[in-house]
Order: sequence, then C-alpha cells, then structure tokens
Amino acid sequence: MALVNGYTLIGEAKKQKTLAGAFNTTNLETTLAILDAIEESNIPSMVQIAPTNIVLSGYKYIVDMVRNRASTMKTPFCLHLDHGKTFEDVKQAVEAGFTSIMIDGSHLPFEENIQLTKKVVDFCGGYNIPVEAELGAITGKEDDEVNEADRKTDPNQVQEFVKRTGCATLAVSVGNVHGFEQQPKIDFDLLGKLSEISPVSLVIHGGSGIDDKTLQKISQYNVVKLNIGGDLRRAYISSIGKQYVANNNEYNLIKVLLKAKGDVQQVVYNKILSMNLLNIHR
Repeated sequence: MALVNGYTLIGEAKKQKTLAGAFNTTNLETTLAILDAIEESNIPSMVQIAPTNIVLSGYKYIVDMVRNRASTMKTPFCLHLDHGKTFEDVKQAVEAGFTSIMIDGSHLPFEENIQLTKKVVDFCGGYNIPVEAELGAITGKEDDEVNEADRKTDPNQVQEFVKRTGCATLAVSVGNVHGFEQQPKIDFDLLGKLSEISPVSLVIHGGSGIDDKTLQKISQYNVVKLNIGGDLRRAYISSIGKQYVANNNEYNLIKVLLKAKGDVQQVVYNKILSMNLLNIHR
C-alpha cells in the first residue's frame, strides 16, 4: 500500500482507530528517518513539508525521495503539504505529486479564509486530494515565522466554515502552540465542543511541545492527525552538534549523517507509539 491518497490514509487511521502522526521533513536524511520509523511502527502516518522548508529541495525532489522509499514499504502513509499559504503553494505541490494538502488561511479574516480554502478545495477536488484547513490562530514560532496571534477556534464558526469550504479535516487552535518558546495548555473543554460539532475530523498542530499523556488524551476527541516537527529538527541538529563537540576534526560526513538520521528515526518511532498507546491496547 505504502504511498497513498490522503483520503485513504485518513480512512485507514479511522479504521485502525489510530492517530496519524504528521512529521515534518526538510532533507533526505530526515525524510528517510520518518519513513523508516513509519514502516517499523506499522501505523498509518504522514510525512509532510511546509513551503518554508521546500526551498532546500523543491517539491519534485521530495516527491522523488518519498516514492523511491515507498516502493519498498507496506505501511500506508501520505505526502502532505503543511501550512500552504497561497494557491500557488498548493498548485506546485499537487502537480509535483503530493497526495494531501493543507491550506492555512487562519491569518485572514473569516470570509477571506473561506474564499481561499474553497478555491483550494475546488482545485484539489479535480485530483481527488483532501484539503486540511485551519480555523483559529495558533501562536508560536514555525521555522522563522512568528505568529503572535492567539485566537482560539470559535465553535460558532466551525459548521459554517466546513460546509462552505468543503474541507476534509480542520486544524483547530485549542491552546496548542508552534515551537518550544511557549508551553502549550490544551483546553479540553473547547476541544470537546469542537469535536462534537465539527462535521469533519480535527487536526492538532504543535505536537512537539505536548507531553505523551496529553497526546493520548487528545486522540479521544475526534482528532485524526497530529503534527510534529520541532522534536525532529532538534534531534537532527543536536545530534550533529554533539558529534562536532565530541570531535571537531571529524571528516566522515556519512558517519555523522547516519547517526543524525538514526536519532530522528528513534524520535519519530517513539512518538508514533506514544500517541497511540491507548488505541493500540484497546
């Protein structure tokens, strides 16, 4: 099965009653680490990349990397565009071969968010690709982009937004944050309301700063996808940094990168199992 359409991935996660971890990549080593961990876990998951990180490789290179590894895999996963901000971001990802899309219009006024999301949904519908949208502003730092807005998702807007846009999943703001600068405080009362009224499954961003117990609790609230990026980047950078400190005359680059890949793979594998602990033992 391996690389599948986003609709198929969401269906598999729901069928298996698992929470799909969506892990952010940037380069070859991180991509392979994520995919190897997914295959090892045997739990449907996602590999994703945002336009802010695509500048290193380009959309097509990421697709080629993923497809090459997917040809030897059995565990289903999809390739997701994370935080697409413009229609052009979406168009490039879809045409390159991405199988799932997020359009992030959360920075826009409500009506403009609907208009942009609907445009993307209509475009992706021609390719049978699901679209994740975002309603409510998630504070924190994503790469070098800082969002100081802290606007939780308004339950009164959810049904209208989903109905008018046709989005397949909805990313919500319930106290989750991007990056490590702030401590997330999940509002489970709000998450409960959103899970009850939303016509589609929910998505939580900023999973890196959330402890395992909370991650497991989140999975009980109609959440189908949870994003994790910071933990992977920290593991990769710190692995290389520690190796340099241990031997600043090291010249064996493959040795250094293999160690970094292994460290990232372990983080991804542990996260997949941790967030699905309750589901696995049902």
